[in-house]
Amino acid sequence: MIKINTYLNFGGNAEQAFNFYKSIFGGEFSSVVRFKDMPMEGVNISDEDKEKIMHIALPIGNDVLMASDAPESLGFKVNFGNNSYISIHLESKQEADRLFNALSKDGAVEMPIADQAWGDYYGSFTDKFGVGWMVNYSPPHEE
Repeated sequence: MIKINTYLNFGGNAEQAFNFYKSIFGGEFSSVVRFKDMPMEGVNISDEDKEKIMHIALPIGNDVLMASDAPESLGFKVNFGNNSYISIHLESKQEADRLFNALSKDGAVEMPIADQAWGDYYGSFTDKFGVGWMVNYSPPHEE
């Protein structure tokens, strides 16, 4: 089953924004990961940016609102148009590849789909209509 969620990018205030959303919608964050929590070999990131949010998720009903800070020190510049994505969560790498390749055709790939340090198979792009997409497959966790 395909699951689609909204993913937002912030210029450094993702945590503040999500604390605000949490105060309105209630619930608890299902994930809070800072840049300092992830292996980033060969990446020069400032101490200030290490404290920023790499990923945060707030379940709302049956859906999840997700976000990240996009530090300029890592080459990001948040503008209207790149501040939100449609995030697709799939049940197989094959389906992730199929949708990534089909939707990104004639668009601009930001991050090629591949296995990532956090354990998922992920890629992002802007389609030919200017819409941002994230394609993600999370393999089952072994217990």
